[in-house]
Order: sequence, then structure tokens, then C-alpha cells
Amino acid sequence: MIPRYSRPEMVAIWSPETRFRIWFEIEAHACDALAELGVIPKESAKTIWDKGGKAEFNVARIDEIEREVKHDVIAFLTHLAEFIGDDARFVHQGMTSSDVLDTCLNVQLTRAADLLLKDMDALLAAIKRRALEHKMTPTIGRSHGIHAEPTTFGVKLAYAYAEFERNRERLVSAREEIATCAISGAIGTFANVDPRVEEHVAKAMGLKPEPVSTQVIPRDRHAMFFATLGVIASSIERLATEIRHLQRTEVLEAEEFFSEGQKGSSAMPHKRNPVLTENLTGLARMVRAYVTPALENVALWHERDISHSSVERMIGPDATVTLDFALARLTQVVDKLLIYAANMQKNLDRLGGLVHSQRVLLALTQKGVSREDAYRLVQRNAMPVWRGEGDFLTLLKNDPDVKKALTDAEIEEKFDLGYHFKHVDTIFDRVFGKT
Repeated sequence: MIPRYSRPEMVAIWSPETRFRIWFEIEAHACDALAELGVIPKESAKTIWDKGGKAEFNVARIDEIEREVKHDVIAFLTHLAEFIGDDARFVHQGMTSSDVLDTCLNVQLTRAADLLLKDMDALLAAIKRRALEHKMTPTIGRSHGIHAEPTTFGVKLAYAYAEFERNRERLVSAREEIATCAISGAIGTFANVDPRVEEHVAKAMGLKPEPVSTQVIPRDRHAMFFATLGVIASSIERLATEIRHLQRTEVLEAEEFFSEGQKGSSAMPHKRNPVLTENLTGLARMVRAYVTPALENVALWHERDISHSSVERMIGPDATVTLDFALARLTQVVDKLLIYAANMQKNLDRLGGLVHSQRVLLALTQKGVSREDAYRLVQRNAMPVWRGEGDFLTLLKNDPDVKKALTDAEIEEKFDLGYHFKHVDTIFDRVFGKT
């Protein structure tokens, strides 16, 4: 997590100040429940809220204590006692460190997910706007990087929209799965803390009780959460890579916005490089890199160990902060993307009509020509065009074997560009609903 690829709201979720505040709230809510159950005095629970709630936790002081005790939760509780006084003895009754740490982590991850969902809503809105804008803008579709058949730029954006809409649903599901709370004590048996305390804390923190926590919340939940972030990152890279290809000099069908005063190269003043989408490709690699450690965290020893702890201290902030930044950057790219419709048409026409070869092939088969012979007839007229020797329509009209099956008018009809777009409305209705 570095400032260059960070946004303040997401960074704040992972700050020490936020973490200690969440720790306090978990402990204080637990005290409320314990007071209701008669385990601790209600006056003490109130004092804990009054004094702890107003406290400005001193991160440096907690770090100082931790250097001595070598335990972060104990260091925090010691510092908290400096504010609360005698009633601090009722804090952390029957609880273990993982109750605080795991519940806090899940609070942070759910808050991060909420920000990411907002990011995705903004991206979806930008993609939809541009897709509708270019719904019928003709462009060439490519397979293997080679011209295939016509499509529209709006359809290209529609598939990106559908993909990110699926990702949004995945993130909603991952958020729900990660939103659990554990206040179950050592080994997760509730021996020294009533399960009703966990229920109270869970409700207060916007979570649900973990069915069985074995002292730690099972890490399969976290693995699924980070795997979802990895899939979203891959979708970011997919769209970013498409834009990078379309910006190549030989293609130039779309281009990142180039602002006044922007410089593309320290050596070549003419350069306009796809730096934002290249950056997104790199950021996507980083988010995906955090998935494997999350998967490896699932296998802990017996009821618990802390091999997962160091991993999560890194991947929690890094993955969510990086993805938050990447989603916002991609939204900016899509929103300001320069679209060159004339170049799209120019590239469409570049192969002299070869993009209509399938329609001619099918027309021949419908006139009684075998598929093998039809393919041979079309290909033998297509290959000279590929080499720059004439145009496809003229060659077909001059081929006596083709003329035995199709009239000139029938051949010409197969070169109608609009034919390829007759179901664009259907695709858009499926993706965006009736617009």
C-alpha cells in the first residue's frame, strides 16, 4: 500500500486509529452484554463506554507497550486501562485475542467491500453511458487478433458491463460471507463467555455470529473474499488490455484522454501512451498476487495458529486499497475515452470485404453447394484479397463456379454491413434491460 495508488477513504479503514477504535467497540459491546447477563456491573459497562469512547488512543504509546509485552492486544488493553481505571478489569472477560482481531478484520473487510461496491456502481454507470452512446458505432471484431466479423463498439462495452455486473454480485456474496463475528473465547467453546455476548456484539457491529469458530474464524471465508477481489482485478485487466490494443498506432480506434500539458515520453515529444491502462494491468497483477496467500491461510494447525496473521496484515490493506484505486482509475478512463468512429470504419473496410465471407459461404450452402465446396470457393477468392490483389466482391462476381449458384444481386446483398447489427437491440436488452 503506497500513496501513489491509494485513496484516503479506503486507507482510513486500515489505519491504526481505526483498528484500535474497532477493537474498543468490540470490547465495549461485549461489556454491555456481560452487564445485561449480570456478569459485570452495569455501572462499569457505562464507565467503559464513557471513558473509552472519549479516548484518543495513542498509537505510539500502544507500540511502546507492545515492544515490552510482545503482544498487540495486551498492549492495547493496557493502554485502554490508562483511560478507564479500575473498571478496566471487566474488559475482555472470557475473551481471547482472536475474538477481537478476527471480528475487527471482518468489520474492516465489510467496510472495504462497501467502498468497492460504490466504486463498481460508478464504473458500471460509466460503461453503460458509453455503451449506449456507441450502441450502433460499427467496428471490427477480432479473434486471435485478426479481423473476424463486424460488431459495434457499444457491444464491446456491453460485454464489459455484463462482466462487471457479475463481479458486483460476486462481491455482494463475498461481503455477506465475510461478515461474521467470533466472541467464543479460547478454543471457541464459549467456556468462559456466554454465546449471547457474541450475538450482541455481532448485531452491534453489523455482523452475524460465526457458527463454529475454533478460536479463529475459518479462513475459507477470507480466501473466497480475496479470490473475488482477484477476479474483479482480472476483469479490470481485460478491459484495460482491450483499450491498450485499440490505442496502438496501427489501430487507433480508441484512446485514453490526453490532457493539456500532459507529456507522453521524456525523449519523444510526439508520444501519447496508454499509461493508465498499462498501470491498471500492473495493479491487477498485484491484487491477484494476494489470492494465493489467502488460500494458503485456510490450513491452520488444529484449532488455531497465527501463520495467517502476518499475511492478512499485508493483504487486507494492500488488496482492497489497490483495487479501490484501480476501479476508480478505470472509471476515469472509460468516462473520458476518446472514440474514433472514422478509424473504426476505415479498419472495417481494410480487408476489402473479407469480413462478409461467412455470409457468402452460408448462401452457397443454401443453394445446394456442399459445405466443403462452398468453403473452397470462398477461400480461393479470399486469399488474393488477403494478399492485396483485388476486392472480394469483384472476385466473387467473376468466379464462374460462384455465379452458378448466386446472382450478382444475391452476392451484393451479402455485403450489407447492417445485417450484422440486427440483434444489437436484443443484446442490449439482455444486458441493460429495456432502455
